[in-house]
Amino acid sequence: MIYHLFRAIFLIPRYREYKPQPVTIKSTFRWLKQFEKKDWGLLLSFLSRIVYFSSKRTETILLDLNKQVIERLEKDGLNYKDVIYVQIHDAGSSSPVMLNLLRDGALLERRGCNFVDGKDVRKLNTLTNKLGGGAIIYIDDFSGSGNQFCDTHDFIKDYIIGNFAEYFMLPCICEESFEKVSNRGISVMSYLIHMKADRPLHSDSKLLDNNSKRRLTDLCTTIDNKGGLGYRKIASMVVFSRNTPNTVPVILRGNIGQQPYCGILPRTTDLPLN
Repeated sequence: MIYHLFRAIFLIPRYREYKPQPVTIKSTFRWLKQFEKKDWGLLLSFLSRIVYFSSKRTETILLDLNKQVIERLEKDGLNYKDVIYVQIHDAGSSSPVMLNLLRDGALLERRGCNFVDGKDVRKLNTLTNKLGGGAIIYIDDFSGSGNQFCDTHDFIKDYIIGNFAEYFMLPCICEESFEKVSNRGISVMSYLIHMKADRPLHSDSKLLDNNSKRRLTDLCTTIDNKGGLGYRKIASMVVFSRNTPNTVPVILRGNIGQQPYCGILPRTTDLPLN
């Protein structure tokens, strides 16, 4: 047990910025002791496989991706004033936060860029009609299934007037979403494509031996017998300092309200109200 606690202590600094709930020695031990001691090593190994995006790393990636897009547009004779940045408006979306980071970090307002909320289709229609052409850049931090983005795109696409190249820019996108968005003719600009094979509990992954995979999957099912592997069983392993996607296995997130099982990296919507 002492060995596993030392392993846990060395993992804690990775998640020191996690905002929904601080990751401390106390919270880590509270998480571990819910399970049998024989599983602690497996749980800590699973935790170590998380791909973590700190706030600084997220901002740096967004700025770099934006620079790449702008350079591509400039080669086509476009400039900042021809670019429309769109935030995805669905409830719980990180898009507005990401757009604010990019807007301030890249001084987009001073450069004359345009900004539209995805639900403001009247403004989008007027602006695209005025510009006649250019580029539309949709911003977010993560996309799992691609459903949220595609639903938003279905809602606004008929209001776009003119010839506009479309980009979906975000630090991380799952393989499923990448394919779905790309099939719409939208260019995905992402730091990481999170492949199914890179997610230990995904049915297509062979990262774990069968016994370890079965044991962790069983623990997830114990916590949530329907959504144990996350939304649509995506079983993603990506966490951002501001929140954990709902596609992450519940063994890391816990139950809603954190009862009867608490998580080490709960989503904001998983936390108790008091």
